[in-house]
Amino acid sequence: MNTPLAETLSVVLLAAVLAGAVVRPFGLPEAVWAVPAAGIVIASGALSPDHAAAEVARLGPVVGFLAAVLVLAHFCDLEGLFRACGAWMARRAGGRPRRLLTAVFALASVITAVLSLDATVVLLTPVVFATAARMGARPRPHLYACTHLSNTASLLLPVSNLTNLLAFGAAGLSFTRFAALMALPWLVAVAVEYVVFRRFFRQDLDAGATARDEGEPAPLPLYALVTVACTLAGFVLASLIGVDPAWSALGGALALAGRALVRRTAGPLTVVRAAAPSFLAFVLALGVVVRAVVDNGLADALGRVLPAGTGLLALLGVAAVSALLANLINNLPAVLVLLPLAAPSGAGAVLAVLLGVNIGPNLTYAGSLATLLWRRIVHQHEHTVDLGEFTRLGVIAVPAALVAAVAALWASLLVLGP
Repeated sequence: MNTPLAETLSVVLLAAVLAGAVVRPFGLPEAVWAVPAAGIVIASGALSPDHAAAEVARLGPVVGFLAAVLVLAHFCDLEGLFRACGAWMARRAGGRPRRLLTAVFALASVITAVLSLDATVVLLTPVVFATAARMGARPRPHLYACTHLSNTASLLLPVSNLTNLLAFGAAGLSFTRFAALMALPWLVAVAVEYVVFRRFFRQDLDAGATARDEGEPAPLPLYALVTVACTLAGFVLASLIGVDPAWSALGGALALAGRALVRRTAGPLTVVRAAAPSFLAFVLALGVVVRAVVDNGLADALGRVLPAGTGLLALLGVAAVSALLANLINNLPAVLVLLPLAAPSGAGAVLAVLLGVNIGPNLTYAGSLATLLWRRIVHQHEHTVDLGEFTRLGVIAVPAALVAAVAALWASLLVLGP
């Protein structure tokens, strides 16, 4: 296939896959649109079978890691971890919406960092909604905090986000080095979001609550907490000795899933569903379609506009381009496109891409899959989300958090070295 035709076909198929993921006609999963599109780009010659196989091989370990983390988060929920979180938030709030917002920010930031953004969106959001409803508080600030922090608070660890896992490999950093460089940007970005939320939702927060909810008694699931702690320690140890951290994630998932299977509180089908095989297939197929777009001209176009180097202005430029691209084509395709272009400039540029594709999606619904999933969950609870309000909040929060986080990354690179 000639290059212009291959480029056009690849772009059209990518747009169709993303539209299917956003709209989900007839409630069909994302893979229904992505897998056939991947087959078309290969069958048409827009992407060679060798390049497709190479892309699948590159994404395979990342997808395996993601599956293990999803299982880990699901069985933490079955152990009662998120019920305990809801009870803690209620006690911490003491019937005051501002204190509830602080509790949501603290909890969502930690859960996103440790158990991935999917845990915050899928498991914590319903808990937050129920807690606010029992208090009689207006739920908007707390629900919006879940989606913003599922993106912004996913900066800290390689395991916090699928985009992080991809960047982790491209940056060539150890687990602890990655966390050390991203700690300050993570703290700064979350702090800026918190300040913006306090101002933007001040009327909702000042409205008060109609009841003082102390939360239902919920025992602390020590087994789940110990398993998560051991899994995190395993990530660090695996990185130090050169072992893929996916093995640590698998160990944690097996520890929790195996306990549930032995106790017969869950069956094998529950484990398979927790791993979200349809979503994993979507990620692999999307990677193939994006590779076709990259091979047929997008990489050259972006290479001409993406700044080189790791100075402050260069990092700001890289983050801005990444944020813009994430909102145009979703953050997962954006990071797949940008990482090969940023990697030659070093780890600092790769991490700047990560800031852009993780913070930037808070601007639009289509910016990340997590935001799309959050919107569906909120609608399931019969709560409407206003597009204009979502966008106004994003217009204020995203530039402020992004600039502050990039400045923090630049400072971390100066102090700790690239």
